[in-house]
Amino acid sequence: MALSKGTKAPNFSLPSTDGSQFTLSNHENEPLLIYFYPLDFTPGCTKEACSFRDNFEFFRNADIKVFGISTDSIEKHLKFKKKHNLPFELLSDKSGKVSKLYGAVIPFVGISKRVTYLLNGDHNIVGVYDNLFGYEKHIKEMIKQINKDS
Repeated sequence: MALSKGTKAPNFSLPSTDGSQFTLSNHENEPLLIYFYPLDFTPGCTKEACSFRDNFEFFRNADIKVFGISTDSIEKHLKFKKKHNLPFELLSDKSGKVSKLYGAVIPFVGISKRVTYLLNGDHNIVGVYDNLFGYEKHIKEMIKQINKDS
């Protein structure tokens, strides 16, 4: 089950496509959008990533950094990012531990499920959308939440 709105996002560290180790606590005072998704190069995940790409300016203008997380390897993430010209970083949760920590794992399959979190600068969850099959709704729900809070 996804984490609840109003709770503090758990800290984590994962390898990033920029070659660094992303650690949530190193991004204090930065609002973030973190979206978990099942697999690179699948139709729904590709459409979702491209939707975040196509709306990236909206998030940049709101000073919100976007990060995608799945259990795919960094190598696969790099290919996916390059092929679809994604302007945000992807994080590799190969073990699935972070996905599990965030209530974003598909039971018995062990891959990330589709859950999107909006974190304020204190990394409290101010928006959450959990819908495995509604990839097109994740971006709309986050934009709606940001516009509501503006």
